[in-house]
Amino acid sequence: MRLRSTLTAVLGAALLLTAAPGSASAASGQFRYTYETVEGFEASGFLNNPHSGRCINLPGVGLENPQPGHSPKNRTDAWATVYTDTNCKGDSFRLRPHTGGASERLKVRSVIFA
Repeated sequence: MRLRSTLTAVLGAALLLTAAPGSASAASGQFRYTYETVEGFEASGFLNNPHSGRCINLPGVGLENPQPGHSPKNRTDAWATVYTDTNCKGDSFRLRPHTGGASERLKVRSVIFA
């Protein structure tokens, strides 16, 4: 009798865990990039613990700035795909988790984490 009760409790708990909605998915860590402001100053941009699975237009290098960002560094625990245009369009390049980075030759305006 106890075995049946225990088995029922374990199965019930497993069902609850699989049915419960998970927390919002986010990459842990920081994504960094460098850009030139509209005024001509060099600046650093960063995203802390960015959301995964959705396109992020990088602050400071959108349509208001004719100069794209460059030198991206992925210090998150997720793969980052950077794009040359806003809204994750244009040419893309993948950066590995924790150590992925590129030189100033790679121009970026948006990113998505997976």
